[in-house]
Amino acid sequence: MKFGEAFSDYLRKDRERFLDKCSHVEYKRLKKVLKKCRVCRAAQQHHDDDDDDEEEEEEEEGIGKNGPLDLCSFESESCSLCDQMFFTELTKEASEIARCFISRVRRLLHPSILCGLQRYLWRLRHCFMDDQQIMIQEGRLLLDYITMNSIAIRKILKKYDKIHRSVNGRNFKTKMRAEHLELLQSPWLIELAAFYINLSGSSIGEPGEFFRMFSCDLCDTQPRMIIMLSDCVMYEYSLTCSICLEIVFNPYALGCGHLFCKECACSAASVLLFQGLKAASHEAKCPVCREVGVYSNAVHMTELDLLVKNRCKDYWKDRLRAERAVMVKQSKRYWELQTVTVFGY
Repeated sequence: MKFGEAFSDYLRKDRERFLDKCSHVEYKRLKKVLKKCRVCRAAQQHHDDDDDDEEEEEEEEGIGKNGPLDLCSFESESCSLCDQMFFTELTKEASEIARCFISRVRRLLHPSILCGLQRYLWRLRHCFMDDQQIMIQEGRLLLDYITMNSIAIRKILKKYDKIHRSVNGRNFKTKMRAEHLELLQSPWLIELAAFYINLSGSSIGEPGEFFRMFSCDLCDTQPRMIIMLSDCVMYEYSLTCSICLEIVFNPYALGCGHLFCKECACSAASVLLFQGLKAASHEAKCPVCREVGVYSNAVHMTELDLLVKNRCKDYWKDRLRAERAVMVKQSKRYWELQTVTVFGY
């Protein structure tokens, strides 16, 4: 089955209720725009080929339709209709999909963020149904949602480049990655994987149960998590802190997606442990990619922390003692400085 048919089938199936308030890629409509653009470009090329006299005259000047200079410009030529339809719309759609995915995962893994009627309905539903099955089912739907839309964006950009003989689609994917709109690079995927491991007690997923396939090895010299979301989409995530070079403890994902221990991230941002990453200045940079403003929306990876706690108990206890000692020392020093500032001694 072609992907277009598979994507339409996915949208038609029993996911209407789940997708009711979620955005998705307008794959069929964008394909129609590409098809129309292909016909127009073919007609334009045929018209240019018929005008032999003008073409020969332009070739003598080095700007002919089939000349080397024009071929180069043609290959990098953009289509205003497609640019407007694709790059603006795909940016908006990717942003909305990422927002919806993050919101749903947070509600699934951290129900304490719910309030009012939503919290009441959540508790009511879990009173009459198996909590574990509900969470696994919703996690599976979320993974299907993010995977199908990610593949749709990748496929449509590939078609764009093929029709226009350009690299604009490839450049747009790079731009999405730089703006953190690459859907499958979200640290919430790591949280979902850690959540399933904590729930099932297994480090190797059964095909089709939650992920297509995944593995998590915390005992290796390079601890990592490998997730296969479909037959052609596989990602590998390092679980090593880039600062202390140990397995991440009390991990936080910065806005750029990089993982660090809380103590290491606070040190890099020049804030104290008890102050937290929210206290970091807007000018503080990520130690890896040097991007600014990534501490204000840092995510506490609670499921990943629980996974490390369950699988590396001695390591986790040692790091907890060390972190508490550092926090006590910093707190004592901080209040001593505050006393000197206020009272002068």
